[in-house]
Amino acid sequence: MAKRTFENALTKLDRITAELEQGDLGLDNSLKKFDEGVQLVKFCNEKLEEARSQVELLLKKNDKLTAVPFSEEATEVLKC
Repeated sequence: MAKRTFENALTKLDRITAELEQGDLGLDNSLKKFDEGVQLVKFCNEKLEEARSQVELLLKKNDKLTAVPFSEEATEVLKC
């Protein structure tokens, strides 16, 4: 089985959303799809959090590029 990726999970989540919006599924199938969608949302959120923790902003300080971990403080520096 192929490794689950953020993109694949998001595509599947879009499909599930469309199926649920159509309203053609019975209650049991709707609940199963909803549960699957919740699991996909959790997976996507975890992947996004992993990506967020890896993001670094490059700031120019004293003619040098300095890597700064992404944080609320870093966004405050950019506002200056």
